[in-house]
Amino acid sequence: MVASEVAAGLGNAEGQGLLQIGELILAFVLASMIGLERRFRGKSAGLKTQAIVGTAAALMVQISKYGFFDVLGEGVSLDPSRVAAQILSGVGFIGAGLIITRRGAVRGLTTAAAVWETTGIGMAAGAGLWLLAIVVTALHFVIAFGYPVITRRLPGVDTLVDIDVDYRTGGGTLRELLAAATAARWQVIRVSPRKEEDGHVSVALSLRGGGTPDDLLARLGGIDGVTGMRLTSEDELD
Repeated sequence: MVASEVAAGLGNAEGQGLLQIGELILAFVLASMIGLERRFRGKSAGLKTQAIVGTAAALMVQISKYGFFDVLGEGVSLDPSRVAAQILSGVGFIGAGLIITRRGAVRGLTTAAAVWETTGIGMAAGAGLWLLAIVVTALHFVIAFGYPVITRRLPGVDTLVDIDVDYRTGGGTLRELLAAATAARWQVIRVSPRKEEDGHVSVALSLRGGGTPDDLLARLGGIDGVTGMRLTSEDELD
């Protein structure tokens, strides 16, 4: 039995068979994988957003492919690609809402691009191009985890990080933190006090530099008086 016959056996005239359900589930799984990567990195469009976008994109492609069979007839023709084109136009509004400009730096571009990418993966899965959907998902993880290692070795690429630091008061710890960051060639952009209680202070530091966040955290965490430290966000500025 050829592939087309297998597909015909799984689907049905209304486009609501096992084949279409499998395509929706594939879009859901692949989009969720990208969402998990975004969630682990603390980005604004995480698991739920990516899963919804990818699955909905697959559904809309299937509607475009199968949803108008009942109106087809003599003198009536449809262009299934029109719905797909409008999906990309609509998701642009989501992407625009994720991009912000803060302290002179544009942030959220990668997350917005990931939503656009997830839309394409969902559309591919909904159109039956499952191999392309899987390959692009795999390439996403190459970009997400491999490219940061490469870009940190390139000249002229800065990283913008936000770090929450807890420390004991009265020991000049904040002064040492700022001095250590500057000595490590990180530019201190902003210092924002968060809370102070029981002799402990929590501040948010925003820094920009060409080093690695892990090295910065290790340097700052070794200062006497620091009791806690959390990397809250990281963006590459290239």
